[in-house]
Amino acid sequence: MQPIRTFNVAPSLPSRLEPLRKLAYNLHWDWNTETRELFDRLDRDLWESSNHNPVLMLGTISQERLREVAEDAGFLAQMDRAAQQLNDYVQEQSWYRKHRGANLETRSSSKSHGKECYAYFSAEFGLTTCMPIYSGGLGVLAGDHLKSASDLGLPLVGVGLLYQEGYFAQYLNPDGWQQERYPINDFYNMPLILERNADGSEMRIEVDYPGRKVYARVWRLQVGTVPLYLLDTNIEPNNPYDHDITDELYGGDIDMRIHQEMMLGIGGFQMLKALGLNPTVYHMNEGHSAFVSLERMRHLIQDENLGFAEARQVVKASQMFTTHTPVPAGFDLFPPDKVMHYVGRYAEVFGLSREQFLALGRDNTGDLASAFSMATLAIKTATFVNGVSQLHGAVSRSLFQPLWSDLPLDEVPITAITNGVHARSCVAKSTQELYDRYLGPNWASAPGDDPLWERVYSIPDEELWRNHERCRSALVVFVRDRLQKSLREQGASPTAIADALDVLDPSALTIGFARRFATYKRATLFMRDVERIKRILAGVRESGHRRPVQFVIAGKAHPKDIPGKEMIKEIIHFIRDEGVQHNIVFIPNYDIRVSRLMVAGCDVWLNTPRRPREASGTSGMKAAMNGLLNLSVLDGWWDEADYVRTGWPIGYREVYSDPAYQDEVEANALYELLEKEVVPLFYERDAEDVPRRWTAKMKDAIRLNCPRFNTARMVRDYATQGYFPTSDRYWTLTSQEYAPAKELAQWQNNLLDHWYDMRIEDIDISADADVEVNQAIAVKARINLAALTPDDVQVELYQGPVNEGGEIFAGVPLVMDCQGKDANQHTIYTATVTYGSSGLQGLSLRVLPKHRYLSSVYEPRQILWAAPH
Repeated sequence: MQPIRTFNVAPSLPSRLEPLRKLAYNLHWDWNTETRELFDRLDRDLWESSNHNPVLMLGTISQERLREVAEDAGFLAQMDRAAQQLNDYVQEQSWYRKHRGANLETRSSSKSHGKECYAYFSAEFGLTTCMPIYSGGLGVLAGDHLKSASDLGLPLVGVGLLYQEGYFAQYLNPDGWQQERYPINDFYNMPLILERNADGSEMRIEVDYPGRKVYARVWRLQVGTVPLYLLDTNIEPNNPYDHDITDELYGGDIDMRIHQEMMLGIGGFQMLKALGLNPTVYHMNEGHSAFVSLERMRHLIQDENLGFAEARQVVKASQMFTTHTPVPAGFDLFPPDKVMHYVGRYAEVFGLSREQFLALGRDNTGDLASAFSMATLAIKTATFVNGVSQLHGAVSRSLFQPLWSDLPLDEVPITAITNGVHARSCVAKSTQELYDRYLGPNWASAPGDDPLWERVYSIPDEELWRNHERCRSALVVFVRDRLQKSLREQGASPTAIADALDVLDPSALTIGFARRFATYKRATLFMRDVERIKRILAGVRESGHRRPVQFVIAGKAHPKDIPGKEMIKEIIHFIRDEGVQHNIVFIPNYDIRVSRLMVAGCDVWLNTPRRPREASGTSGMKAAMNGLLNLSVLDGWWDEADYVRTGWPIGYREVYSDPAYQDEVEANALYELLEKEVVPLFYERDAEDVPRRWTAKMKDAIRLNCPRFNTARMVRDYATQGYFPTSDRYWTLTSQEYAPAKELAQWQNNLLDHWYDMRIEDIDISADADVEVNQAIAVKARINLAALTPDDVQVELYQGPVNEGGEIFAGVPLVMDCQGKDANQHTIYTATVTYGSSGLQGLSLRVLPKHRYLSSVYEPRQILWAAPH
């Protein structure tokens, strides 16, 4: 039955409790322990049953209970403290103001510059348990990015989609096979605010799809001082198919994926315009939102009267792209015909042919059958590109080197900003209080050189260890409860349900493994030698003393990933068949809440990916922040951590051609570490039953990893390396009615017209083949610049050692000095080089583009090398 009218019924609160509403609608409560305790105190059972959703809680709590707490002086005092903390938080002097203030004051004095704003686009955001619009690490990283941007006071806004069903809830059938259910998100009972126009009507945007327009309304989720704006297409007058554009995260077929990415990128830009925002930086978190580039260029051409080349310069100057993918198969690749069907209209606006348009998303523009890559589109329209760990940066440079085919691999302009995690979100409450007592309240965002970190070693071992034991006990209680619930849903016997109360030992060494179930993550590696792992689990020694080991495992496989589901099933069958139900537990429906309990309550965090398939990994960072020790393959973030003082490495960066042999070697390495290092160290106790050497490693894990693998550090890096210079570049190119952008576009067109007319006529090197260390070698080059000028190019010598293949590696460029022209109108360049080490060394010469408005000489992707002799 359809209603004739709908009402949005808001919670009714006594006036004295009105601060609860403000607290509920700002996700600051997710990382403020005072506010979380306040809602738990209001009604613990309802707080749990609402999945920690304060808005739903306030809408369903009894009026009697509200009247009761309105008269409770203790509750009111706590509420007032929480409200004051929120007010202080949003008004405090920020890191951004301190580090950007002078620049902002200069900018604000110019009439052509508005407010600085960074728009952060992501297909998913993992912020808190009651907002299930994320699938895993990418989303949680995006959520932590917003939280730290708020902590630092950055003028950042999030842009995403609001999924009606979100990502699936996982449950297992009696055979251990993953099943999916899709609970419906009730937006009106979530901490969401519907954006409205000045007249009170819903704010809506429209996006052109083939043959129709699709409409979306705008919701806001307030994350501290950062607004996250989310688009929702489940409205009239959209047709049923278009309703589903924002139905499931990563659901549907390739056509639905394109629909979603059009809404995210194109609709996201339209939404920002409707909100009156004019970002100076557009940050694409993965390639899902790369269509924003097309819409921005269309806007500049049709609304600002720029040409395509000029519009492209403006867009490229003000966009950033972060890739999280370490393999080509992980990128969105769309068939050319699909791309032309859905977004081909932009080609006409841009004045491009079909192949010229498709070249925007192709590595090899000469391969007319190749797919359209969203990552390539993002890179070609960004001024700053980064991977998410130092190793992943190197992998990304290799993946995308074809875009700069003539550039040495280590110079490919893709940098790395290692991921981090939001400390106040992932560290257990009791552990936060411990750090607050001994380190002070600023530990959550303090840089690594802050003296407060040395105070970690002043925490008494006993206090650190007893706190951790309480966290482990809390995890065991939760696991038993969750397992019982899962067994009831499966229709298990009363005996099996009762047995769940005995799983896990609150005092045993507990190893955690929680992540997406993809085959490369090798969740079953620890089971490779059945008898050996069973001996480790039992922990029986010749002396008769037991040193038991237990595993807590969680994670979801993508609904279409059959091999991933098989791995979950294999673990469930292993647990049953080998009779290790009390030592190994699989927790269904892994989410943020489960993650927080596991990274606080386990003792060791296990990670066994095939190197270098793990771009970063963040769960191990969360574990380290809680004092856990990592036991991991040297991949992602762990490759750059102190893996000796803060845990143990599995292998040492070996490369294998045979995966089966790799699994055998690394499984044995894992068993060896458990048997000889991890288990003995954990059970080495003194008279007070404290493992002193273990707690020493815990303190190292906290001291060395907390400040480094923290989104406070990460977002500061994004700001100083990316947001600040990119925003400055946007202001530069758009000043004087886009005059610099027009100049740069005209220059680049001229450069391309004449680049291939240049010739390196002659190179004169003063020395013979045999030279000594630090001997000065004079080099003189004559270059025919054709129609170009010395202002258009930068001539460099490129020197470095020569490898066995006859190639210069780890080369270093040296800019040559222009000395004018000779009688033949050839331009003369000179430089002097030396070699600081002996051995076979090489020297070459290259010509690169140069212009005052380029972000780097690599931007035009043109390079001319001297022919080898």
